[in-house]
Amino acid sequence: MKRNHPLFCSCLLRPCRSHRSHSWLQRTLFALTLLLVLPSLGGAGGALRAADGWPSQYKGVMLQGFYWDSYDATNWNVLKSQAQELGQYFSLVWLPQSANCGGQSMGYDDLYWFSNYNSSFGTEQELRSLIKAFRDNGIGTIADVVVNHRKSNNGWFGFPTETYKGTTYTMSSTDVCSNDDNGKAKTEADRLGVSLGNRDTGEGWDGMRDLDHTSTNVQNTVKAYLKMLLEDLGYVGFRYDMVKGYSGSYTKQYNEYSNPTYSVGECWDGTQTIRNWIDATEKTSAAFDFQFRYTVRNAANNGQWNRLAQQNDGNWPLVSSNYQNGSYRRLAVTFVENHDTERRSNAAQDPLKKDTLAANAYLLAMPGTPCIFLTHWIDCKQALKAMIDVRRLVGIHNESTYTNRIPNTSVTSVAAYESKGTDGSLLVVLGNLKDYEPIASQWVKVLSGHHYAYYLQPSMNIAWVDCASGHYEKSFQATLTAVSDQAGAQLVYTLDGSTPSASNGTRCASGTRVTIPAEKTTTLKVGLLVGSAVSSIQTRQYEVSETKPDEVVVPDFCTREADEVCAFFEAPLTWTQTIACWAWTDSPADNFTYSQRKNWPGVDCTYLGTAQNGKKVWKWKWDGTKQNNTSATQPAKIIFSNAGSPQTADLAFTNGGYYTVDGLQAQVATGIDELQAEPTPSRNGREGIYDLSGRKISESSTLPSLQGGDGGRLVLPKGIYIINGRKVVF
Repeated sequence: MKRNHPLFCSCLLRPCRSHRSHSWLQRTLFALTLLLVLPSLGGAGGALRAADGWPSQYKGVMLQGFYWDSYDATNWNVLKSQAQELGQYFSLVWLPQSANCGGQSMGYDDLYWFSNYNSSFGTEQELRSLIKAFRDNGIGTIADVVVNHRKSNNGWFGFPTETYKGTTYTMSSTDVCSNDDNGKAKTEADRLGVSLGNRDTGEGWDGMRDLDHTSTNVQNTVKAYLKMLLEDLGYVGFRYDMVKGYSGSYTKQYNEYSNPTYSVGECWDGTQTIRNWIDATEKTSAAFDFQFRYTVRNAANNGQWNRLAQQNDGNWPLVSSNYQNGSYRRLAVTFVENHDTERRSNAAQDPLKKDTLAANAYLLAMPGTPCIFLTHWIDCKQALKAMIDVRRLVGIHNESTYTNRIPNTSVTSVAAYESKGTDGSLLVVLGNLKDYEPIASQWVKVLSGHHYAYYLQPSMNIAWVDCASGHYEKSFQATLTAVSDQAGAQLVYTLDGSTPSASNGTRCASGTRVTIPAEKTTTLKVGLLVGSAVSSIQTRQYEVSETKPDEVVVPDFCTREADEVCAFFEAPLTWTQTIACWAWTDSPADNFTYSQRKNWPGVDCTYLGTAQNGKKVWKWKWDGTKQNNTSATQPAKIIFSNAGSPQTADLAFTNGGYYTVDGLQAQVATGIDELQAEPTPSRNGREGIYDLSGRKISESSTLPSLQGGDGGRLVLPKGIYIINGRKVVF
């Protein structure tokens, strides 16, 4: 949740194990008892067990799939287009609150819970399609759940009335905490002559109506809402916002009813408070490990890596081995940055200022469930992919143990930690790498970068490639490493996707660098070769091209006639109104969008269709009228707006220009090229002028005029001709 507002074990019924033998009657009576009792345990959903909070020994990595004001970058269609790539590295993606909030919003002023899922990130259908695409690619989608407070849309206590599956849900003043908004709610209730609910069971928040979770109506509404998120929309779990705002016992109640696979609370506080909250939920929910984040930030920002082994303001991180109860490690979701802590345009928070890669290297080497921040993923994607590959290879999970390999707290320049996974151990070194070099016979370096390095034990006996699969913009070299304790171990690799063997592929020594060629797709496979046996084959798929995957692509339905003055606009998803255009010249002063509306925002554009990134594309075509009817033949400037607001900046006009909010992206060509006074020489041997039947009319390729006949010039009727191999209209 945005802090600077106006702006984060269950039991099954089972027969007694001490009596293995039951008579037929006993077994029948027991079965009948189960049939009668079990449906009542899970409420309407019939769940057979309470929520577990977070799976034990969980190996997945989570992505926070948004940042503040990321409306365009993370709309549902954009994220859907990335599902295949994300599914290769993330098991969970956390989305922003996905319902309509009555205007452009990140979702923390939640309004609708059941009936309106056309949000600032896309439509309900697009949301459902995204969640399905994630599921098809092995990703579970985490819903951002905001139930501490709720926005009203009809006065202080007027909440939406919504009907879902035949049941109507509504809230009133009695569902609002009596001490809401530091007494403002009571003042308003007294004025209206209505009653309020009980006092808040947690911290208050002055900004929206704090919900009274002691209210049966609130409880039933929240339960139905959570069930809908899981069973209807297809989410797999929840990120509960601002959980300090109400007692953790209610999170327990909600989780036991809805039974999510994953639950994590934003308990922004010290470790003891976080532990107390987890205990209040009876461990039905995990929590974000804020103290982990603070220790990493303090170490990286100050270049004092020994701080990773120190408390932060008297608090150990939740995952810390120094902490008194390791059972909380399973319920720790670790992170180094999120939408609230990063530096934003409207507020300077407490961001990670440097060593982003080193911070994430530590995050991905440690126990807990790591949650990568989207901006870090965007900026450092290939490096983070490689780190995740190593984490998976070793089998590090949320309950892994780790050891500080530099226990001397006076050493500030470097830190080293060994984490044990199910398939090996990973040593991460941070800071000045020269100040700690592990014994070569015990550790093999597989990754390194600014202020970080990863090492694996030779006993793992695997082949390794340091460059992760994915898109690269130019040719590069991948380093192949034999992580092995076998005498004479080599590597064998192929670049054509075939399986390497003793008789197929190129043999090489550990440390060999292989060039990945440009402008093509390459499948690299490398295996560990010991004698004639090949094992541990690793596969990498590389796409190398200068064209970036997120390049703007002009849709085929954008067309321009030869005599048209027009422009195209790809609107942000949050611009839901009819796009308006304002086009003009300053000298001579004239308004080209005058005939429909003489005043701002000008004339309506025509909707053409949806681009491949899910954004709507509109066209403005000049109708031939101007305000002052000057000699100007096309505007010099143009603005597009969402029916007036928001709007683009003043953009330079290019006829046939394809624009986004960032300005001109491309120019739409006409189907027939316009005649130029000096046609360029043909490159296809077709100099001269031809008619459409292919008959050559003239050898000339410099034609200042095709009509008139004076001076011996060629006289042609109006029509379409092939001039120097190109169609022109005259």
